Amino acid sequence: MSLHLHDTATRSLREFVPHVSGTASIYVCGATVQGVPHIGHVRSGLNFDVLRRWLMRTYDDVRLVRNVTDIDDKILAKAADAGRPWWEWASTHERAFADAYTALGCLPPSYEPRATGHVTQMVELMRRLIDLGHAYAADGDVYFSVSSFPAYGALSGQRVDEVHQGESAATGKRDPRDFTLWKAAKPGEPAWPTPWGPGRPGWHLECSAMATEYLGGTFDIHGGGIDLIFPHHENEQAQSRAAGDGFANYWMHNAWVTMSGEKMSKSLGNVVSIPEMLTRVRAPELRYYLIGPHYRSTIEYSEAALEDSVSAYRRIESFLRRVVERTGAVGEGDLAEAFVAALDDDLGTPGALAAIHRRVREGNSALESGDDLGARTAAESVRAMAGVLGLDPLCWTDGTASDGGGRKALAVLVEQLLDQRRQARQEKDFARADALRDRLLAAGIAVEDTPDGPLWTLKDD
Repeated sequence: MSLHLHDTATRSLREFVPHVSGTASIYVCGATVQGVPHIGHVRSGLNFDVLRRWLMRTYDDVRLVRNVTDIDDKILAKAADAGRPWWEWASTHERAFADAYTALGCLPPSYEPRATGHVTQMVELMRRLIDLGHAYAADGDVYFSVSSFPAYGALSGQRVDEVHQGESAATGKRDPRDFTLWKAAKPGEPAWPTPWGPGRPGWHLECSAMATEYLGGTFDIHGGGIDLIFPHHENEQAQSRAAGDGFANYWMHNAWVTMSGEKMSKSLGNVVSIPEMLTRVRAPELRYYLIGPHYRSTIEYSEAALEDSVSAYRRIESFLRRVVERTGAVGEGDLAEAFVAALDDDLGTPGALAAIHRRVREGNSALESGDDLGARTAAESVRAMAGVLGLDPLCWTDGTASDGGGRKALAVLVEQLLDQRRQARQEKDFARADALRDRLLAAGIAVEDTPDGPLWTLKDD
């Protein structure tokens, strides 16, 4: 089976065929940098990072553009409340998002354009739309005429006669269903010059301008959260295709992270920030938690589910540590067929992780029976599969604050004691096995016997 992706526009699973042979292109709606990122914000970045990594196994050139919305009503309001310049507020939180993506192992985007750096492209897009009769200016504002584009609503399934853009009332609109491309300048707000007067970009306009600037008039995949399907992505598609661009061939949308059944939102106060989370769990453990469910499935945040993910990741980590200690450095091997099939089926990360854990169990059984070659072969496969998901523990070891040379040395000593404990259990010398476990516990190292073999952790991890 080749890669098939669920396309929001057609409500179907479609085989992925790139627009340009040998190249895969992805545009992802990035952050509106109004505050500190939480786990709901970064889930989209992680999901599309996995997609990109999987495409890189097939295509030599995979381009991912993820924008930054650095001018917006919320940014202006929050900066004003804090008594800080809007540009400084946006820049501060842009860095916070960049730090979060990096901490969680996202590959850097091919390019990360800012909205404020692309006003020229936005003006050109508005000029094309006005010339074609799909947009109009009124008192310094510019609006898209929804009735001029018969295919409006195709992406989201909205009925045109029921459309509500969620915008404040505007006296210059010819039709309440029309949406804003450009906002006329208001006193005290930043503004850029245009042929229709000074002002600032509308949210929808900026993404169309940046996506086509870097990926061309037609590109492969446009991604983002399900909350963006309407009005944001519907309006992007409408204005881009009305201007004559093919725009995205596939639309992919990830589901929310919720708490108490509601989408995480600063306005609701039900957010779990990335900096706070990384004081409780290590970065790869949080990544495992957020990419483990299928990208189109809602994650209902809970401490129990997070702890399960931490334990699952550590089982992979513990196995690889044991093999490295027993046999030396481990490279990357083959991908399991079940792993490939899972990711080719609409990026099925639950099945991909299940394939990894099956191989971990096989490898642990090989270790227990003294089959070092079998264990090493399994470990090489585990590394290859975990690497595709950005979860290879042997790549994270030196990049995680709680790890480093000291932890490597500790791992060697602990694995030696665990080998002695395994031998004692095989010889049915349970008193000695318990004594070795107690010795580790006294040193602050907890040992849990799991189906995948013993899992050790520092008690303050």
